[in-house]
Amino acid sequence: MNMNVWTIETPGGREQLSLEKREAPTPKEGELLIEVKAAGINRTDTLTRQNTQLKAPYPVLGVEVSGVVVKNESNSSAFKIGTRVAGLVNQGGYAEYAVMPADRAIIIPESLSYVEAAAVPEVFLTAYQTLYWLGELKNNEKVLIHAAGSGVGTAAIQLARQLSDATIFATAGHADKLEMSRQLGADVLTNYKERAFDKDVASHTEGTGVDVILDFVGASYWDMNLASCAVDARWVLIGTLGGSQIKSLSIGDLMMKRIALKGTVLTPRSDDYKARLTREFSEKALPLFNEGKLKPIIYSVIPFSELPEAHRQMEENENTGKIILSLEK
Repeated sequence: MNMNVWTIETPGGREQLSLEKREAPTPKEGELLIEVKAAGINRTDTLTRQNTQLKAPYPVLGVEVSGVVVKNESNSSAFKIGTRVAGLVNQGGYAEYAVMPADRAIIIPESLSYVEAAAVPEVFLTAYQTLYWLGELKNNEKVLIHAAGSGVGTAAIQLARQLSDATIFATAGHADKLEMSRQLGADVLTNYKERAFDKDVASHTEGTGVDVILDFVGASYWDMNLASCAVDARWVLIGTLGGSQIKSLSIGDLMMKRIALKGTVLTPRSDDYKARLTREFSEKALPLFNEGKLKPIIYSVIPFSELPEAHRQMEENENTGKIILSLEK
């Protein structure tokens, strides 16, 4: 069975994206074959597209899908043919069919459409992992969330509010992104283009700082993040939008505040790690979607044939929330 897929002619810019015909994948033991209805656009997709280490034949891009089960090669009876699911795949998401490990599949809450469901796995699992597995956020603690208008940022704000009743500090560079952050539950908003966020943290914590930082930015925020950390803070690095090289740093400053500095990337994690993360998220957070306490934030829905436009929006940081590729007829 042939299907339409998006791959690349060669690593590079958006002009290298290529719509091709390929054979539909065959699920192995423990996997599901999904008829894809929607796919999430993620920064890892644009980075894969540009990866000069890739060799031909080039992969089908995309790591996040929603759709319907058409074949079940797992031992789980939870995924009957016709079950609506969403989740992370090991590449191959920008296609009409994709295979997904069954232990990584999320049964779509009744309240969500396929487009909405495709906006959940990557950002909410990343936000849950960074806040709770790495950030160890506890009830009523203070958390600083950068890039608050991004997909992970909007998910993290909701989780911190609904699961932990945290005091949430949010940074972004546009008024609309900050307003969205406020609506989702952020308490203190900083437009980083207008003022330094560490000053707002200091003034709203009486100088004690925050307990957890979700840092998408890296080098350019190093000094302000360090100043914003409370004693025993957990600082989680999940991006380097502001660079990855720091001219100088004092290890002593980290030691004096007893800061735990952690770095993470979700996509290269093991299948077992992603399965355990999916299972815990499904148990503790997924029911909140049907209750209306959590919601996917969608910036745009792009037809499957117009993938380059979706990558443009991602690379130009236009979006507040998720960009979704729709395959629904």
